[in-house]
Amino acid sequence: MLRSFVSVSSRSTRQLLKKPLVLRGVATQAEFDIEECKLHRLDEGPPTKATLTREEGLEYYRQMTMIRRMENAADRLYKARIIRGFCHLYSGQEACAVGMEHSIEKDDSVITAYRCHGWTYMRGKSVLQVLAELTGRESGTTRGKGGSMHMYGHEFYGGNGIVGAQIPLGAGVAFAHKYRNNGKICLTLYGDGAANQGQLFETFNMAKLWDLPCVFICENNQYGMGTSVERASAVTDFYTRGDFVPGIQVDGMDILSVREATKFAADYTRSGKGPILMECVTYRYYGHSMSDPGVSYRTRAEIQGVRKTQDPIAGLKERLLGADLATDDDLKAIDKEVKTEVEEAVERSKADPEIALEELYKDIYSGGMEGSDVRGCDPMTIGTHN
Repeated sequence: MLRSFVSVSSRSTRQLLKKPLVLRGVATQAEFDIEECKLHRLDEGPPTKATLTREEGLEYYRQMTMIRRMENAADRLYKARIIRGFCHLYSGQEACAVGMEHSIEKDDSVITAYRCHGWTYMRGKSVLQVLAELTGRESGTTRGKGGSMHMYGHEFYGGNGIVGAQIPLGAGVAFAHKYRNNGKICLTLYGDGAANQGQLFETFNMAKLWDLPCVFICENNQYGMGTSVERASAVTDFYTRGDFVPGIQVDGMDILSVREATKFAADYTRSGKGPILMECVTYRYYGHSMSDPGVSYRTRAEIQGVRKTQDPIAGLKERLLGADLATDDDLKAIDKEVKTEVEEAVERSKADPEIALEELYKDIYSGGMEGSDVRGCDPMTIGTHN
């Protein structure tokens, strides 16, 4: 059974807590009620009111729409066999990445699993760099070498292909920040499927023991690979799974709720109180990966129901229009610009050249050794190196 969300229709009817500030007929900001977070080992949590400016709202709308269109494009490229290998899409979860990114500093760190395209974009990479990486072209984030599971950026430690492996790595990044006393934190993201990995509990123990500046975030999209959370987890309140680590649960389909909860969690751990756990209850529209049709263990009606009543982009759109923070023309203009940018990136990602074969051995050693200098790569030199 699905977790309960606040539906788009109920969001749109929420009362503004004060009159929007209006400039030349268009509101400049408005304040909204947001859902109260569930708490674990905390006396108080994030606020239940959030202020949204027109500028912020339009930026959030553009970024979430860009991620949605980019992922839809990746879906088409994969089905056309232009993208090969693995591909895990983020459609439906856009409010998580966008809301979190706008709650932290650019030099804070983020590490996540393989559902990472949206996060790669939010950490500063272009749509072209993401799609070209997926198609194995030189304009990709790692020049086409890494693909879906190896995308990196500034203080972004990529999508990791082993389920849950990024969790201890994120604690290590947080440890480095504490060691350097630089005031930075690390967001360490994982899915509900990874929440049962043993290394997660080992990491929680060490992070609390050393009071590391780490926010552990479970993006609970309701299903692992063909398995609902109820069939895989004896305790489905993932925000309590840290036991001695405080936790909060937030509506991951509401960007304002995600933004405010992440600000709260970031301030908590940055202040030296140690790690905190955050569960974002969200939903993925596609299957687990492109090899999973996603409808053998849930119905199409369920998916369409979430799209209709809980979609994060539609929810933000209704808020913007209802509070006069944007007009239909504003949003249509953004839709048009986003569509053009993604379409151009798609064509470029198909036409872009692949890297030369002699470059395949680069980026293995920090000294830049390549070709036969890499032990074991050249059969004529195997056994000749010390």
